[in-house]
Amino acid sequence: MTMQQTLIEAMRLPEDSDTVKRIHEFGLAVADEDTMSRAIHDVYCGIQADHQHPNEKDHAQARALIDALQKHATDQAQG
Repeated sequence: MTMQQTLIEAMRLPEDSDTVKRIHEFGLAVADEDTMSRAIHDVYCGIQADHQHPNEKDHAQARALIDALQKHATDQAQG
């Protein structure tokens, strides 16, 4: 199941919902370790990378970024 499908199911929205599109239009993104590591790979490794897919370093950076995003989102909501 994709992240978008999971979000739509969790929010109990119809399958043809534009919710994720609207989330993106507001400058937000929905990401998990897999999508974040692919984004990191695309941005920081790019076409000059010696590997075609995210490696363990990309996944570790993705986990660290997600943890930081969650921390700051939680801090902002509480304060």
